[in-house]
Amino acid sequence: MEFSLSETQAMVQKAAREYATRAILPEAAAIDREERFPRAILKGLAELGLMAVNVPEELGGAGAGPVAYALAMQEVARACASTAVTMAVTNMVGEVIAAFGTDEQKKTYNPRLASGEYVAGAFALSEPGAGSDPGAMSTTATRDGDGWVLDGQKQWITSGAHAGVMVVWARTGDREKLPGTRGISCFLVEGGTKGLVVGKAEDKMGIRGSNTVSLTFDACRVPASALLGQLDGGFKIAMMALDGGRIGISCQAIGIARAALDESVQYARDRRQFDKPIAEFQATQWKLADMTTELDAAHLLAMRAAWLKEQRRAFSREASMAKVFATEAANRICNKAVQIHGGYGYIREFAAERHLRDARVTMIYEGTSEVQRIVIARSTLA
Repeated sequence: MEFSLSETQAMVQKAAREYATRAILPEAAAIDREERFPRAILKGLAELGLMAVNVPEELGGAGAGPVAYALAMQEVARACASTAVTMAVTNMVGEVIAAFGTDEQKKTYNPRLASGEYVAGAFALSEPGAGSDPGAMSTTATRDGDGWVLDGQKQWITSGAHAGVMVVWARTGDREKLPGTRGISCFLVEGGTKGLVVGKAEDKMGIRGSNTVSLTFDACRVPASALLGQLDGGFKIAMMALDGGRIGISCQAIGIARAALDESVQYARDRRQFDKPIAEFQATQWKLADMTTELDAAHLLAMRAAWLKEQRRAFSREASMAKVFATEAANRICNKAVQIHGGYGYIREFAAERHLRDARVTMIYEGTSEVQRIVIARSTLA
């Protein structure tokens, strides 16, 4: 693994850091407080190429690679976790279409996602009764004449109310002949399609500026050309997408944790008790030491997974290792940050409480910590 950054990677990281510091960070608290979908900020990210970092240039993307994307995600999440998760899902949708789409699908959707014409993309896999177990999926797609008719429900869909295009999974095969995850196909559904009903925005603990809704497909008709990839081959697409998505969420967690650490260091230097800064107390120093060590370990795990992906080598296990460690470490780091801030860590005047709320969901979406451990254990025992 190469530890030094290429010129392109360093440029992407710098651009993301400068934009996050200038345009995102000053708005982060208000985005959270007002549950505001940051449309203008996302447009700015698109103009910098950060909504399609690993999408080929000929499709409108930056073509900068998985490592550059991981670095950019850390910088954006450091400023605002809500903005980062919208960026993460949109990048994932763009990559999926670029990898599995027909020429026409790529030409239609990738440039619109990359440019910000579509403010976001959405990834519609989970259902009310099928989260970690996609084999329990009940949404169906039935062939009807020259198209498909989708019926069913999806749950926890990031950017579902704003997405220009959604990647939607549905059962196309006979459940008895093709049980479990067999017989699942993937479709591209444009926002506003007749029969697509968007539910109310969820009232969440954290990442409150990220739009999360349920979707109902009520005789939702899409053309035959909406099929993404092979018929009944949708589960493979989902798993490949989630492997990459887990790197993104690892880096989101790292960005949140880095912000919490930075703010804790500054607060510890400024806050005085017993006639000296609390940074001089060993109890505070040891918290900061543990936070720094875990953050570095998480960063290295995430970078290893991103590097393996960039080298087109197997990275499923490494992505799961990065995600379970980085997300759980981020929660420990953010919890320590609140403790260092004391009573001020529990009020909204300081960002520590927001970081703790934002970090919590990273252990759940894109595969829970429990699912990551299943993936790692299977690899270990193979």
